[in-house]
Amino acid sequence: MNDEDLLADRFEEHRGRLRAVAYRMLGSVPEAEDAVQEVWLKLSRTDADEIRNLGGWLTTVVGRVCLDLLRSRTARREEPIDETFVPDPVVRPLTELDPEEEMLHADSVGLALLVVLETLEPAERLAFVLHDMFAVPFDDIAPIVERGSAATRQLASRARRRVQGANLPKAPDLARQREIVEAFLAAAREGDFEALVALLHPDVALRADSGALARGAGASKAIRGARTVAEQALMFAPFARFAQLALVNGSVGVVNAPEGQVLSVMGVTVADGLITEMYILSDPDRLARLDADGPVR
Repeated sequence: MNDEDLLADRFEEHRGRLRAVAYRMLGSVPEAEDAVQEVWLKLSRTDADEIRNLGGWLTTVVGRVCLDLLRSRTARREEPIDETFVPDPVVRPLTELDPEEEMLHADSVGLALLVVLETLEPAERLAFVLHDMFAVPFDDIAPIVERGSAATRQLASRARRRVQGANLPKAPDLARQREIVEAFLAAAREGDFEALVALLHPDVALRADSGALARGAGASKAIRGARTVAEQALMFAPFARFAQLALVNGSVGVVNAPEGQVLSVMGVTVADGLITEMYILSDPDRLARLDADGPVR
């Protein structure tokens, strides 16, 4: 095995962590994969013998790469992210992992948190993700955002207040969540409006991202209220027979894939036995990119 192969093996040991950092930073599976690949290219052009702490070096570099991508994205964006935006979901078979392993994967961060992270300034997001989620010291983050340690600490503090103010759900009880989602699908298949309403929190929020080109009933939307969401579910009841349970960002969700073609992915938040949030991605272009990278299956 030559030196390049040895370096590649060492890099692979850190790939999962780097992908987790990049996914939390970018909320996009393809962009996260691209960011990790760019880190590898930078490492392959560096004298690895001069790197004392490879893991720390790689985390710092992926942070810089993601920060540049976020700043570029912000500069290109003519309008702020609207209330229908749904981050890229990561989908895996429901039986693939047990709860103890779940925290090791990039998708153990919920869609609700990713939505909040999208509202942060790039430097705030970086400081929060690296420090609060991956325990990177502020002294190591400060050079990336080109600020002092105290100012970097303030960035993370502002982001933390935004996240805490969002009142995000706690870690899901997967068994209970599965019962509720299965009951919801059964009610949709049977066209039982009252059963659907009974499974929904009175102030349930649904966010559906169908892409910019979708029109009519299938257009992107953000709606709230049990009866309104139940009416929406009944409109798409014919597709419910194709729905399959899956792990969507570490929680029980739904993949709609008639004849193997993924038409939508839905993440669900359950609290106290009721569905409180629903996140649906049905943008065909984004789903095609996700499927090409392998996380939707």
